Amino acid sequence: MIKLSQSPTDPVFVQDPYAFYTKARRNTPVAYWEDYGMLAAFDHATVHALLRDKRLGREVPADLRQPVPDHLKAFDAIEQHSMLEKEGDTHRRLRGLVLRAFTSRRIANLNDDILEICADLIAAFPKTDFDLISAYCTQLPVRVIARLLGVPEEHGDDLLRWSNAMVAMYQANRSRAIEDAANTAAAEFSAFLTEYIETRRDDPRDDLITNLIAAEEDGVKLSTDELIGTCVLLLNAGHEATVHSMGNAVKTLLENDTPRSALEPKAIADTTEELLRYDPPLHMFTRYAYEDIEVGGMSLKKGEQVALVLGSAGRCEKVWEHPDSFSPSKNSKSHVAFGGGLHFCVGAPLARLELQIGLKMLFEACPNLKQANAPVYADSYHFHKLERLVVSR
Repeated sequence: MIKLSQSPTDPVFVQDPYAFYTKARRNTPVAYWEDYGMLAAFDHATVHALLRDKRLGREVPADLRQPVPDHLKAFDAIEQHSMLEKEGDTHRRLRGLVLRAFTSRRIANLNDDILEICADLIAAFPKTDFDLISAYCTQLPVRVIARLLGVPEEHGDDLLRWSNAMVAMYQANRSRAIEDAANTAAAEFSAFLTEYIETRRDDPRDDLITNLIAAEEDGVKLSTDELIGTCVLLLNAGHEATVHSMGNAVKTLLENDTPRSALEPKAIADTTEELLRYDPPLHMFTRYAYEDIEVGGMSLKKGEQVALVLGSAGRCEKVWEHPDSFSPSKNSKSHVAFGGGLHFCVGAPLARLELQIGLKMLFEACPNLKQANAPVYADSYHFHKLERLVVSR
């Protein structure tokens, strides 16, 4: 067994994890990542296969579940009803109900909202240097999610605060302070949604919360706890991924002097897929083994975890020629930035739409956009995101 040592909080790795990934793939498609204490798959073929292997899953096996500490009760209450953490019939039911409400028509109907939000945000850009992450990349998805769910946009700051605090639980530098903040955010978010869901039961509207309330399968509807878990998941996963995708995308486009033709209607879809392949927002996802299996010639025992390194899979030289170079014309549709299999991201169509519209409008309005300072990635692995992206117009 090949063993690899690489701290996910090492400053060099945080700024460029791809060098480590390349070294790992050259040695073996699967290795034991000592810092995580588990096998890790680095090549595209293995990651792609494991994402679709039903012998693996996100849900913690019953015999491995640990008592939840008191300081995480509120956070766990939401996690226990999130379809992201479920498998089997429970996952199938929750996902089916969400998809009945989160339809392609509803996503397409957000097109004009996204155009309006982008225009508003761009009009508010200062004339001096500013941080594009806070002024644009962060604001666009949270306002879209607010409109999608049907909650007032003036609650956007609360949604951001709750989302950031809860998502920090999945970072390698997790601490007790992060846990306390996440639990407080979960309690506040749950209370907000409980009240809002009850309001929508009495006063239905044309929004996602109302549609989730109405959705049912075989006479079974989502419980209030499941509604809360679903709404939190849609905000946290959808918002967090789009923020980082947008920031990473703008950085990539600027650093590669990308021609504006790559953002024209006939090219923008392919460019977006290449951006997601080249510098994705989520670099690692873990799965539990529900039986003994072979992974890349190594044994994964029942109950053990395996890390699927999505960020490495997107740079696999067995799939793409010159994988460490960015090229809008690359055929990048086989990337795994949105996961795969039963847990493929339900928000992928919306994320793609936001990226395509957001990038096109940004560079049309700011054709001379430049980086004012060297951007720095945040110490937040397994998320790969910029702390700031200071630009000038």
